[in-house]
Amino acid sequence: MKFRDKTFKNIAITVLVVILFFGVSILVEKYFNTYVPIPAILTLGVFVVSIITKGYVYGIVASMISVLALNYAFTFPYFKFNFTIPENLVSAVVMLIITSISSTLITKVRRAEVLKVESEKEKLRANLLRAVSHDLRTPLTTIYGSSAGIADNFDSLDKDAIIELAQGIKEDSQWLITMVENLLSVTKINGQGVSIKKTPIMLEELIDTTLVKFKSKHSDVEVEIDIPDEFMFIPMDAMLIGQVIMNILENAIRHGGGTTRIVIKVRSIGDRAVFEISNNGNGIPKDIIDKIFTGYYEKKDKPVDSREGMGIGLSVCHSIIKAHGGDISAENLKPKGCCFRFWLSLEANEDEC
Repeated sequence: MKFRDKTFKNIAITVLVVILFFGVSILVEKYFNTYVPIPAILTLGVFVVSIITKGYVYGIVASMISVLALNYAFTFPYFKFNFTIPENLVSAVVMLIITSISSTLITKVRRAEVLKVESEKEKLRANLLRAVSHDLRTPLTTIYGSSAGIADNFDSLDKDAIIELAQGIKEDSQWLITMVENLLSVTKINGQGVSIKKTPIMLEELIDTTLVKFKSKHSDVEVEIDIPDEFMFIPMDAMLIGQVIMNILENAIRHGGGTTRIVIKVRSIGDRAVFEISNNGNGIPKDIIDKIFTGYYEKKDKPVDSREGMGIGLSVCHSIIKAHGGDISAENLKPKGCCFRFWLSLEANEDEC
């Protein structure tokens, strides 16, 4: 059904554009009494068809129709097809060759762009897989070691030792749950045919819901909220954007190096809602700040385990914000700390895929 709809759409575009430029050519000849610019006008129409439609077939078809229209309406004998006159035949062949080559080149450029995008996606997938392999190994090893220690030495361990080992298992299990949530989000975003469904969400509700979850695990961290007094509704997938904020908050605690205070600031700037989440930690190392959204990077010739670096969570943030049509960045603050900044469109007239 989708293929049929796309084909019908491309055919309709081809017909309408050819008719439009044919009409323009008639007006030019009528009011300016000249034939000279008409081949260029019809050729421009073929360019437009080639740019708007998918594939080279429609451009070539438009080219053939334009050649016939040029011969029929604008060359002697008028309103008759006649390719026996050398001038008419040469003009037709040259125009057909030029427009066909143009259509083919435009299609090749478009395909090259698609291949480039696919290559970047494959690179991102590879980076994520490498990050995941490092992310999962450490907590699973710790969980196995702690549980084996309890099972094998239960009688010889005192209560405090058992509680300490169990607490480690709990923390690493919670970390794995977060990892799985992130991976599910990536799957949802990158899945074929899956769209981000945006719903207008009240900003205060989004912040409150996320902070309740965050405070349940980090009650000792001060979080300051700076948002507009008036109600602010932002089109989004609330679960995914909530996860972005949660990932950034968790990242500040896990990798911030002594973060004790976090500020969440949101402002409406033009048609965008701009989020800024800053902390008073040690900041981001200069050698990786440009790579933190890839989920995997090299440091001292060794891949960084994201539990020691920035982690796959920021890769997920990047994917979610991009899927919403926005952008995300990070910068270090002076004298210390860092700030993550992302924006979402306030317009709700379309879904982002």
